[in-house]
Amino acid sequence: MIKTYSFKLYNSSRNIHLHRLINLSAEIYNHCVALHKRYYRLYNTHLNKAKLQSHITKLKKLDGYKHWNSLGSQAIQEITDRIENAYTLFFRNLKRKIRCAPPTFKKCIKYKSFTLKQAGYKLLDENAVLIGKRKYKFFKSHEIDGKIKTVTIKRNGLNDIYIYFVCDISDVIKPIRTRTGKSVGFDFGLKTYLKASDTTDGVSHDIESPLFFKDNQNIVKKLNRQLSKKQKGSNNRKKAKRALTKQHIKIANQRKDFQFNLVNQLCQEYDLICLEDLNIKAMQKLWGKKILVMDYKCELTS
Repeated sequence: MIKTYSFKLYNSSRNIHLHRLINLSAEIYNHCVALHKRYYRLYNTHLNKAKLQSHITKLKKLDGYKHWNSLGSQAIQEITDRIENAYTLFFRNLKRKIRCAPPTFKKCIKYKSFTLKQAGYKLLDENAVLIGKRKYKFFKSHEIDGKIKTVTIKRNGLNDIYIYFVCDISDVIKPIRTRTGKSVGFDFGLKTYLKASDTTDGVSHDIESPLFFKDNQNIVKKLNRQLSKKQKGSNNRKKAKRALTKQHIKIANQRKDFQFNLVNQLCQEYDLICLEDLNIKAMQKLWGKKILVMDYKCELTS
């Protein structure tokens, strides 16, 4: 079983080195996408991942690309894996006649993360991690169980750095949970978040939608108006954009917190939870138009 732990890094001046590595990942990503496009124009076929990785290894020996060595070789391989998976999905959708777009170039400011697999990091005592030759501290809110498989360094819209540990917890002993003997089925609704199948004394256990965006809509409108009034390229516009981004991240965190608390509550109450599986693509073809669905994905497991 795979489990991901997320922690926020302390705000420090040394975090600029991680931002540089993320920007370097974006540079390598765009270079690989350009190679894919050029190779397809010349040979009308897909560029093999092994050939691409071999080519990058040769490039890193040249003077113009020596700065790529500051990013670990496994992190660069993971970038090629991302592109390979994206092109595989693209060509598969083409065969199925599903409209989609191939991988394209990304701005450095919009590129978010890079991943270390087996090397390039070391978990230290307490709340510290060694990445490259630099030590970073993070807010360790809970213990890390299992064997670490990958470590991902990711930044958000506020330029805060988060670290994700993907761990295999198959060997971790799980505590025995008290069985309740209850089971329930849920349907996702448009007005109701979850429609429950069971009732107690005629009272339904339906879960209403939290509507976090609607509750914060006036604040978002105000921040959008303030942003539109600022001169482009000015420091005031950057401050207004940061305030708007912060509000959207707050709304996203409210949704995430609601979902995790709901999952914990339902798993404590029921032994078996059944959910419907909607075929949205088929419904789109049937109605002949696109359906706007706000899909709150919530993994409910017992």
